[in-house]
Amino acid sequence: MRNGSIEMVFGKDTSRKPVSIVYWLSIGLCLVTLLFSVFVFFYVNKVQKDNESVIPDFKLALERGDYKEALEMYRELHDEVVSADPGKESEYEFQTSMMTEMENIVSEKVVTIENKIRYERYSLKSADLKFLNEMEELTNSQLSNWLNSLCEEFLLGTIEKPDVTFIFNEIIAVDKIDSVASPLLREIDSIEKARGVVQSAEAFYEDGDYISAVQQYNDLLLTADGFVYNFATNRVEEIKDIMYTPMLTMCEHMLDTFQFYSAEELLSSLAVIFPDDNRISNDLLTATRNTSPVVTYYGSVEVICIRQLIVEPSVAFGNKYVSSTDDLYLTTTEFQAILEQLYSENYVLVDAEALVDISNDEYLVEQNLKVPEGKKPLIIVVENLDYSVKNVSLGACVKLVLNDQGQVCGQYVNAAGDEVIQRSAESIGILDTFVENHPDFSYNGAKGVISICGYESCFGYVVSEDQVEDHNFALNAIGKPGENITDIEIEANKNTVSQIASNLSDNGWKFATSTYGNIDASSASMEDIQNDFDKWETQIGTLLGPVHMIVYPNGNYIKGTDERAEYLKAKGYRIFFGIGPNPYYTYGLNYLYYDRTLINGNSMRNTDLSRLFDVAAVYDENRIKELS
Repeated sequence: MRNGSIEMVFGKDTSRKPVSIVYWLSIGLCLVTLLFSVFVFFYVNKVQKDNESVIPDFKLALERGDYKEALEMYRELHDEVVSADPGKESEYEFQTSMMTEMENIVSEKVVTIENKIRYERYSLKSADLKFLNEMEELTNSQLSNWLNSLCEEFLLGTIEKPDVTFIFNEIIAVDKIDSVASPLLREIDSIEKARGVVQSAEAFYEDGDYISAVQQYNDLLLTADGFVYNFATNRVEEIKDIMYTPMLTMCEHMLDTFQFYSAEELLSSLAVIFPDDNRISNDLLTATRNTSPVVTYYGSVEVICIRQLIVEPSVAFGNKYVSSTDDLYLTTTEFQAILEQLYSENYVLVDAEALVDISNDEYLVEQNLKVPEGKKPLIIVVENLDYSVKNVSLGACVKLVLNDQGQVCGQYVNAAGDEVIQRSAESIGILDTFVENHPDFSYNGAKGVISICGYESCFGYVVSEDQVEDHNFALNAIGKPGENITDIEIEANKNTVSQIASNLSDNGWKFATSTYGNIDASSASMEDIQNDFDKWETQIGTLLGPVHMIVYPNGNYIKGTDERAEYLKAKGYRIFFGIGPNPYYTYGLNYLYYDRTLINGNSMRNTDLSRLFDVAAVYDENRIKELS
């Protein structure tokens, strides 16, 4: 029995699975993890509470005047951040943010003291000096920067000498600031002497005249020293960095648009400022290769006037409107031939606004006209470039368009009924191309004056609700149905006209108004003039940019002493074109008047134009009417 009992006991024991050591290790690891987590929780909680108290404690130390304790708190954070292992700085973002907050707290207190000194003539008290001296690690740099900025302000005119002197005398009392303040205080008189030049240079800078600004500062550097020298040197470098790219881009655009004389002047100045810049020197060489000596011109100024051109003579001279068409228009071949002869006679295109300075609203200043030596000035006016739909049957263009190269072209329907877009179909493209091939035919990129009415369209596009009815009436007059032009289409047309106008302006063309309704201005009432020009400015002028010229329809001008003329001058119109067979211009009371010589079929047959070109050599053989 006993043995059996023993066997049963052993049998029971051996039937159980032994407890694994892994189990006990797991239990132990869990307990350790739990204990560690509890420790970390309480530790982190304690650290967080300690950290949350740092800024309040720092502020409290400042309030008590215990600057030693406040500075020690800052230094502990500073040392901790500075001693961080490279690459682990991100682990100290919290400490860094607390440092920044401390610095801001001190800075605000310093600024308060600075403002009281400056604006209240406040004298530093012992408590202020204690704060500024004992917190010097955080205050000295700010005070030094303030003193330097005050000297800059004094140079620039935003603070006066008595205030600067008072402030410096107060701040000198701060320990370790005297080494900064005293030298600057000794320079106050020299700073005062430089104020005029510095403020003049800054005025040029604000106006965008960077070259004059740099020149002023460079002149100052010849005699300046100390603070003024350092300020001027730094300012020159700042302005040079700002000006380089935009001004060089502007110069190169001038070269692209044949403004060689302006480009040469500007690049010559840039070459002085950037003497070792190859791009500037190369551009300057391009400009000088295309310029020649310029002289003041005292003779007459030719102004010739054309309308849109006939591009399909077989259409123009083969319909019922042949007589008026023959009288009023040139053909594209005639215009091209006229340009060739004008060029051979040493005419050069000039800006119609070059004879006057119209920058002042109250008076006009006469200016001497400059032209290349040996050249005679010429102004070309392209009148009424509106494009009535009736021109479809006149062999002329129906609108202006921009091609894929961004060039202004004429669009027309040829004799076969096909739609064609060509630069050579209109005077603008012909003249632009001619200048590209003969850059010396244009003085400084000048092209011509384009006058616009408002009746029916602008450049061939309906751009207002007022024009829709007129446009459809004109369509009906040539046997075509009217069009339903939506507001969306009108807005798209306005955008197209603005793009074309911007392109033209950018390439040397100027704009003028020929009144909205192509009216007889000389016989129109004041009310009619006001209504007409209000419509033109609202519907057309807003698409073209500032316009200062009027090309009077049929030459029916308003005399300069007339109240209607005074009204127009008050609206900004200062240059007026009438009509006359010979070159003539005169200055009136706050205006410039030109006569324009009409160049068309009628004038070629009936007017002596030999001073300009040989009519027989340019006259188109397709014309119905022959030369006498």
